[in-house]
Formats: sequence, C-alpha cells, structure tokens
Amino acid sequence: MTNASTSHPPAPHLYLQVLVAIALGIVVGHFFPAFGEALKPLGDAFIKLVRMIIGPVVFLSLTTGIANAREHGLVGRLAAKTLGYFFVVSTLALVVGLVVANVVRPGDGLHVSAASLDTGKVADYVAKAHDASIVAFLLSIIPESLVGALTGTELLPILLVAILTGLSLGRAGERGQPLLVLLESSMDVVFRVVAMLMKLAPIGAFGAMAFTIGKYGVGALANLAVLIATFYGTSLLFVVVVLGLIARASGFSLFRLLRYLKAELLLVLGTSSSEAALPSLMAKLEQAGCRKSVVSLVVPTGYSFNLDGTNIYMTLAALFIAQAMDVPLTLSQQLLLLAVAMISSKGAAGVTGAGFITLAATLSIVPDIPVAGLALILGIDRFMSECRALTNFTGNAVATVVVAGWEGALDREQLRRTLGS
Repeated sequence: MTNASTSHPPAPHLYLQVLVAIALGIVVGHFFPAFGEALKPLGDAFIKLVRMIIGPVVFLSLTTGIANAREHGLVGRLAAKTLGYFFVVSTLALVVGLVVANVVRPGDGLHVSAASLDTGKVADYVAKAHDASIVAFLLSIIPESLVGALTGTELLPILLVAILTGLSLGRAGERGQPLLVLLESSMDVVFRVVAMLMKLAPIGAFGAMAFTIGKYGVGALANLAVLIATFYGTSLLFVVVVLGLIARASGFSLFRLLRYLKAELLLVLGTSSSEAALPSLMAKLEQAGCRKSVVSLVVPTGYSFNLDGTNIYMTLAALFIAQAMDVPLTLSQQLLLLAVAMISSKGAAGVTGAGFITLAATLSIVPDIPVAGLALILGIDRFMSECRALTNFTGNAVATVVVAGWEGALDREQLRRTLGS
C-alpha cells in the first residue's frame, strides 16, 4: 500500500524561490510593462503542466485509498460528512460577505448609472453563466466514457470514476490485487512527476505576476481600492476567525498549518490558481497524518464545493455593485441573493474563471441588481483572484484535517510533529 513516504512534496526551500520570483515579477511588470505582459505564457504553461497531472493524482490516490479501505460503508459516511461540512462553511462565507458589505458599504458614493457602463466585455461571462445551470452541472459529472474522464481536467468526473473503480477493486478481493499493486506503483511514479514539475514553480509564478502587474499596473488598484481592501480584509477575517476557530476546536493550530503549507500558499499567490498547488497539498496533508482515502476525497471535492473565497467575493461584490449603482436592497432581497448564490456557486464549480462567472450567474437570476454592473469590477477582478484562490486553498486544507479527525483517520501525534506543535 502506498503511504505518505512515497509522496514527494516540494523541497523546503521552494517557498523562498517562489517568493523571490514573485518579487521579481512585480519589479519587471512595473518597470517593463510590455515585457511583463509578454511573459504571460510562462505562467500559463506552468498551470497547464500542473493541470495535466491533477487527473492521474486524484484518480490513483482515491482509487487505491478506497480499494484498501475494505469497509465500503466508510465511503458513504465520509462523503456525507464532507459535503455537510462544505455546505455549512461555504454558506457561512456567503453570510460573512453579505454582513461586511452592509457594514462597510464600499460602493457608497460612486453613483454609477447603467447607461455609462461598457457591457460588451462582460457579455461572454454572462453567456457562460447562463450555461452553468444546476442540471448541466450535474450532467457534467458523468463523463462520456470511463477512460475519457481521466484524460480531462474536470475533477468531479474523475472523482466519480475513481470511486466506482475503487469500490470494484475492493470487492474483487484477491483477483483485484495485481491491478491494485500496479496502481499503487503508478501513483509513486506520478508523485515523482509532480516533484519534478514543482521545480518549475518559480518560473510560473514569475511569469504570472509579471503579466498581472505589466498588463493592469499597480495604479489600477487605486480606482476601486475600497472594494479590494474590503475583500482582502473580509477574507483575512474569515480565515483567522472562522477557520481559526474551526481548527482550534478540532485540536490543531491554523497558523502552524499555514506555516507548514507556506510554499504552496506562495505558489497560489504567484499563479492566482489554487489548482497549481493541489497535488502537493494532497501529498503534504497525507504526510501530516491525514489518511490517504480522506485526503483523496475531501481535497478534490472541496475544489468544487468548498470555495470560501469565491463565496465571500460573490455576496460582497454583488452588494458593492448595488450600492455603487444606487440600488437599495431590502433584507428579503438580500436573503434571496444569498439563496441564489448558494446554488449558483455550485452550478459553475470547476468552470474557468469561476469567481466572475458565478457572480454573473447570480446577478442574472436576481433582477434587483443590474447585470451591467459587472463592468464596474471586471478591470480589478484579476487583483482579487489571488485572494480568492488563497482563501479557497486554506479552506480546503482546514476541511481535510477536520474531516480526517471526525473519521478517526488522523494521526494526531504525527500532525503535532509535522506542524511543530
């Protein structure tokens, strides 16, 4: 059976390299903006390389984990606890965004009219939002073929195939052992590939950051600084208070966990993509004492259903648009917005640019807030994507440790040693 020792997370010094790369990217993007924009392919290429390996990592980890857990009743119980946790915490994130928007009111005083906005640039996002219905989302979980799921990058079809394969292997008994051994050996090879790809992380972070600063410029932040500052502050509040209390109640320190995952956090910051750190997050959580079967189910599922940063952004940005366009919202209208956001955040899960698309989907359904208001924040959305990705990543790391503790699938002594507590 493959264990934590076969996983290969990034080298301890990787976070320093990524940190230097991010700083260099900011400098290059600021002083040589045209050159910084031209470096975009470096970031895109690295993210594509990581997405290339995510499917095999998730499939092999989850399949072998389920096959080795002979008690198949565990899978259903684990899935129920995981989805229950995701529902409660992600809903809480929506509520936090709603409350902060009402208290801070970042859009007050802008007095923007819909006629003055250029909505052409947001048309594509609105179109994608209409395509992201719940029915379409549920149907997209089922792949066109068994093998086809493994060649794509959508996590939920891979999860479905992995669960079915793992259950079948577990029930096959001795006849399934040769295939199980092969899959376990393949997983070791795949994680070695991950370790190789992570050596390119500084290059990817450098290119992505240089592009962001080069294209949009630091000056772009000033125009809507109140919204950006409010979103970052709200996300920090959610992580420190809500996730911090959840972690403490579960017997571990959030800050020690974040220190342990500092290389991955910097990678997410540099690339604005939580997916870039998914394979190494799974490896490090397993090394920290979480059972492989729990890590393999909770982390990929969380990347679709537990998007805390995206949820905060949705309600906060929606109310910002309403305030900026002088659209008063009653309590019942805001509760309707909350209810719609709870659904639409699942319907667009896994879609590229999910944060902006889920917001577009929500505004398309709630008639009180003009969809044209999306044009207000399109220009700064890129600057908020880093915070969304960091919050999403942190939320899923905490969720995995918490659920593993609930299931008795957490080696607490190993967790204490790993986190240095």
